[in-house]
Amino acid sequence: MLTNALFRLGAGAARHPWRVIAAWLLAAALAVVAAIAFGGRTADSMTAPGLDSQRAAELIERAGTGQDGMTAQVVVTPLDSGATFFDHGSARTALTRLQTEVKGLPHVLGASDPAGALDAGGDTTVRSGLVSADGRIAVVRVQYPDQSRLSTEDLDALVDLGDRLRAELPLRIEMGGNLFYVFSDPDGGASELIGLLAAAAILFLAFGSLVAAALPIGMAVFGLTVGVATMTVLAGVTDVPTFAPVLGSMVGLGVGIDYALFVLARHREYLARGLDPREAAGRAVATAGRPVVFAGGTVVVSILGLAVANVPFMTVGGLAVSIVVLTMVVASVTLLPAFLGAAGPRLARAGRIGRIGRALQTRKPGRLGRRRDPAAGAAHAAGWHRWIGHVSRHPVPYAVGAAGLLLTATLPVLGLRVGLPDDGSLPHGRTERRAYDLVAEGFGPGTNGPLVIAADPAGDPGVLDRLVATVAADPGIASVAPTHIDRATGIATLVVFPTTSPQDKATADTIARLRTDVLPTAIGHGPARAHVGGAAASLSDVGQRTSQRLPVFVAAVLAMSFLLLMLVFRSILVPLKAVLLNLLSIGAAYGIMVAVFQWGWGGALIGLEATVPIVSFIPMFLFAILFGLSMDYEVFLLSRVREEYLRTGDNDTAIVRGVSGTARIITSAALIMVAVFLSFAVAEDPSTKMFGLGLATAIFIDATVVRMVLVPATMTLLGRTNWWLPKWLDWMLPRGPAGTDDADAESTGEAPRPRLVDR
Repeated sequence: MLTNALFRLGAGAARHPWRVIAAWLLAAALAVVAAIAFGGRTADSMTAPGLDSQRAAELIERAGTGQDGMTAQVVVTPLDSGATFFDHGSARTALTRLQTEVKGLPHVLGASDPAGALDAGGDTTVRSGLVSADGRIAVVRVQYPDQSRLSTEDLDALVDLGDRLRAELPLRIEMGGNLFYVFSDPDGGASELIGLLAAAAILFLAFGSLVAAALPIGMAVFGLTVGVATMTVLAGVTDVPTFAPVLGSMVGLGVGIDYALFVLARHREYLARGLDPREAAGRAVATAGRPVVFAGGTVVVSILGLAVANVPFMTVGGLAVSIVVLTMVVASVTLLPAFLGAAGPRLARAGRIGRIGRALQTRKPGRLGRRRDPAAGAAHAAGWHRWIGHVSRHPVPYAVGAAGLLLTATLPVLGLRVGLPDDGSLPHGRTERRAYDLVAEGFGPGTNGPLVIAADPAGDPGVLDRLVATVAADPGIASVAPTHIDRATGIATLVVFPTTSPQDKATADTIARLRTDVLPTAIGHGPARAHVGGAAASLSDVGQRTSQRLPVFVAAVLAMSFLLLMLVFRSILVPLKAVLLNLLSIGAAYGIMVAVFQWGWGGALIGLEATVPIVSFIPMFLFAILFGLSMDYEVFLLSRVREEYLRTGDNDTAIVRGVSGTARIITSAALIMVAVFLSFAVAEDPSTKMFGLGLATAIFIDATVVRMVLVPATMTLLGRTNWWLPKWLDWMLPRGPAGTDDADAESTGEAPRPRLVDR
């Protein structure tokens, strides 16, 4: 039985704490050493099998033109406000030197020469997108090989060159490109520290003890070290997306501290009953550890379900985040009880600070060892008891009102638009943003997101001329750069510049029109073929793929969650209610994200300087993570409700006691998660902001409106049918991993009452 195994695990760790702590220290050291020796850097490969942009990339790779590698761009304008590159000799000389030095950097395959093009003729220069029509802005496009041959040192070399030349040349120099996107340090370091400090403050208020507050933080730091180091080792084997470490840290800190809080709260309850610290730790892991294992497993399975999208970077990213979550689960049932055993009875002697601390204390000060009636402990939660009782006495208005509120918050989802925020959404203090603005000013917004059309003429000599003519005539295309033809393969690449920015919906419409109308018209019915690629096209394709697969993924996660909760709680309506309420909280979080990021409502509060579309892969990622996290509270709360139901046999009493008995722990845990997630919402990168705000909003709604209003209201309305299960199904279902009747009886010391089944 899982309960007995967890008890032995927790009690053994508490009995030999220093051995377990030493083992975790060794594991952390080995993980860090392995990450240094065998780890790799994160890399973004925004492609997927079968997409048109992937076929374009394959053609470009066959041609060997180098356009499948990394790129950067150096954007310059004279410091003299009246100077132009057309007529100012010193500016042109400085531009020549800049291009020469950039071309001489390590691993640079080539760099465009706007000064040389100026000498060849202004019209050609403007058409090539090297110098703006007014001569004020010039672009040096830098071509690198593929990412596997590059490192952070290449970005550092380019940045250092820019810093040096800014002091030596009469030019304003800004830089951007995907070299910055891939090799810039990911957001998160400062956010992690802010999140830890906020969590520590909340834990101190919750437990009134530095020791009690330090234990969950220490466990989370250990788990995060091992998890992120393992993720780094994984990056040495396959491409781990750049958002994975940030997301892993965000989710890992949240769930790690949450799980530790659940176990620690139970441990202190058992200490207050007079149990020995080792026995208390074992029982805490056996009771609170069951929902932790179940909830953590649900998070892992949900995230791994991202594989149904058939987008490799999402699958690997989900695997990387799952490693961190799984590490936190293991730490919660091994390392934390070791900490509890090492702390001994000091945790029971902690003072009480604040209302949360008073609620979590279940003993009188200075009376260690004296047993108290369970009802005395409930007196500390009198406020929550009154509130839940009030909701249970008026279930209809509260159920209707709370559901209406969440449905209203969900309405903006109808206007959801997926895409990818470009450098134009970064803060003005970033050089990438300033380069983006200069390019848009000088050449038009579409120049920041060029499309690359790869064509195989297949022996048709006139197809390329027709292709260039028809593409240039499209109203969504501003200009077409000269065609590059590989002599060995005959494959041609056309760089085309849309009239709209990369994140504009019109750009996605242009891509679709090129594929469905323009290219087929130019190619005809012959053997020639052409595909639209480039970063903007790849991200548009990935967005469409994830949108198409999202309903299948959601249905799979809902079905899995329903079956698991039915197995755990031996009920049909409890899991059905849980699934529907979780959908409401996640839908409301989506709606708030749309209102903030697409409509700009309150965006300034999190440092958002421009409205942006929702990143294409974030809705699916958020659903996987949030549905798993919401199960934490569902299992923890319903386990207590079921314990009370088995104890009393009265549904209304079980709801009031169970919900009010867990309310302060759930709200404390949710407050910690919200604080951790919101610390990431103020990061510079819009994608990190979306993850942080989306997770924080959903957890807040779930722990307040859903758990403290909708759950008691709906369970009261359902009455004893909450626990209804057909007899034939009861016999078919195996005993659940968390929350079986025998396990509940062990934790309460009461004989289990029969389940309500259909006779």
